[in-house]
Amino acid sequence: MSEDQELTQQEAAEQESTPKASTENTPEASVDEVVDEAVADEAPQTSEESDEEPLITPGMNWFVLRVASNKEDSVRETLLRKIKIEDLPHLVNRILVPTEKQKTIKGGKQRIFEKKLYPGYVFVEMRLEEDGRIPQDVFFLIKETTGVGDFIGTAGRPAAMSVPEIEKMQQASMPAEQQPEVKMEFQKGDNIKIMEGPFENMEGTVDLLLPDQGKVRVIVMIFGRATPVELEYWLIEKVDE
Repeated sequence: MSEDQELTQQEAAEQESTPKASTENTPEASVDEVVDEAVADEAPQTSEESDEEPLITPGMNWFVLRVASNKEDSVRETLLRKIKIEDLPHLVNRILVPTEKQKTIKGGKQRIFEKKLYPGYVFVEMRLEEDGRIPQDVFFLIKETTGVGDFIGTAGRPAAMSVPEIEKMQQASMPAEQQPEVKMEFQKGDNIKIMEGPFENMEGTVDLLLPDQGKVRVIVMIFGRATPVELEYWLIEKVDE
């Protein structure tokens, strides 16, 4: 046997003795498995993220419904109840009455109340027919509700709100995260007249607003000298310049 043949036989023996990696139990991962693994590695959505509603529900839009003054809340509650009874949430979703909390302080006592930002209007998110009309079931459900008027738009075809209008309306509908401040109609520099108290009928100028206390600091002339005085805001009123 030649030297070359001996080497060839020796190499073949080494290859046979070297263990081969088994491929029977390690099949190649499919594309779907790779995608699933990648998705599993992503951080899961928090409940806050998943529960957040979109600005506009797909397939729907926001419309403005005229209602009788001081009937906004009762109309909203009645419509929501009817929609649930008639099983129409696929046609009407959210109904909003935007309000803001205001605080008054009088005689040292605080009172918090809700003020409607759009008196006489209710905002309805719903799905229209392909021709732009209100679905018949929804039309009669709304029209037969006490205190309801018409939608803004042409007869039978309500006008959808623009995105900026929807954003503004929904922002106003969000609950306040902190206590409301006293709503004051005064600004620094306003000329005012004191209506009650020891300085009644005296005139002065607004120097500083103190909404957290429900007070206003005004400058009045006492014995010929400009004197700062803190008064509850309801004790003063603006005067024409």
